[in-house]
Amino acid sequence: MSRGELIVRFEKVSFGYRHTNPLLTEVDFTIRRGAKLTLMGQNGAGKSTIFQLVTGAIKPDSGLIHIAPDLTTAVSRQVVSRDQREFTVREFFEKCFENKVYDIDPKINAVLKVVNLKAEHERKIKSFSGGQQARLLLASALIQDPDLLLLDEPTNNLDKAGIAHLTDFLINYKKSCIVISHDADFLNAFTEGVLYLSVYTKKIEQYAGNYFNVVADISARIEKENRKNAMLAKEIQQKKEQANKFAFKGGQMRLVAKRMRDLAAELEEEKVDIRKEDKTIRHFTIPFQADLVGVILRITSYTAVRNHKTVTREADISLHKNNRLLLMGPNGTGKTTLLESIALGTSKGAVVTSGVRIGYYRQDFSMLNFEDTVYDSLSCVMEKLIEEDLRAAAANFLITGDLIRTKIGNLSEGQKGLVALARLVLQKPGLLVLDEPTNHMNFRHIPVIAEALNKYQGALVLVSHVPEFVQKIRIDEVLDLEK
Repeated sequence: MSRGELIVRFEKVSFGYRHTNPLLTEVDFTIRRGAKLTLMGQNGAGKSTIFQLVTGAIKPDSGLIHIAPDLTTAVSRQVVSRDQREFTVREFFEKCFENKVYDIDPKINAVLKVVNLKAEHERKIKSFSGGQQARLLLASALIQDPDLLLLDEPTNNLDKAGIAHLTDFLINYKKSCIVISHDADFLNAFTEGVLYLSVYTKKIEQYAGNYFNVVADISARIEKENRKNAMLAKEIQQKKEQANKFAFKGGQMRLVAKRMRDLAAELEEEKVDIRKEDKTIRHFTIPFQADLVGVILRITSYTAVRNHKTVTREADISLHKNNRLLLMGPNGTGKTTLLESIALGTSKGAVVTSGVRIGYYRQDFSMLNFEDTVYDSLSCVMEKLIEEDLRAAAANFLITGDLIRTKIGNLSEGQKGLVALARLVLQKPGLLVLDEPTNHMNFRHIPVIAEALNKYQGALVLVSHVPEFVQKIRIDEVLDLEK
């Protein structure tokens, strides 16, 4: 195949019509050989579904998907599936191929070098940190050397060095690539076009240009649509007022009144539906557990990983109300392990005061029961179930309609994150333990989440590799596990 040749074409593709809310309606777009594109859209719009349709993992309800002959594809997923967590590194990579690959170890070593990760082949996947698992997921796609590389949130959990390494790789990548990501700087470094999936029209809009240019273009269109709607609303109101005025006069004036109402109806049809993709979660507050005084969390020692060995270090950190602690360090230094030990009360050197409710946000969402519905997941953290409060909290995070009765396991990763945040609001914790709370999130949500954390009056322990998010939060203490 020569560069620029069409390798994928969607022709009036629809999907999801067996469900209440279909995801795609007569979608059309093309991908050319050598293209590097971003796939944008709101959490739950159907971006990962597009990937599954491209690979043939699922079939469209209607329409045609044209794939170039002999085109190979590989997907770097967002998270390691639960059934693969017990795999060794070798077993994990063996599962990437339909047929047995003999002498796979050299291939594994080569691809791990590309993602800048050292790993023994007998080591279990579950023993790796979130950032290290992100590198393994990326490597699982690269080892297949596909014609079309599909990356689903590849920077989630990656530290600065990992993102820089991946960016450099993609800039020099000679084949085709489509990336789902909310990391604007990362995307702008290598993408040359955007596929924009609208959750309202359920169609793809295809744009040329870098990520920032496309976002600016979309924002300008939305502003123009808002101005048009405002002008039409004013004119509609005038026609209705005129119609009421003439209707009272009787006779021929009633015909004029009817014409005014017809004009108002015609103007209503001209109004543009504002894109639901561009809805941001509402500003929210995480209530603080009342009646807590004194120290909420005291850390006197902790364990970290240095040169693949666990070391114990002393510390002197006490968190009271309104105190915020940031844990720092590259992938694999033990940040997630420390957070988990604090949240579960298994750390000898980190003690949470008795009676303090802990709001725990895990990067892999394993604190959620995937068999629960959203409603069940929210109601189980409330001291007293008040239906109105539950639904109000859910609506703040764009969880409305049938979504509240959907199983957690059927949500997108971004929607799972929104459920996890809604749980914190309803739980009213005294201590927040947050592990990468902006992973999978639409970039418009990030300032709102930062604002809520700044207003939170309890104690907070945070891990995040997103600088623009951390910079928005007042941090009182930093614990760097690398130092």
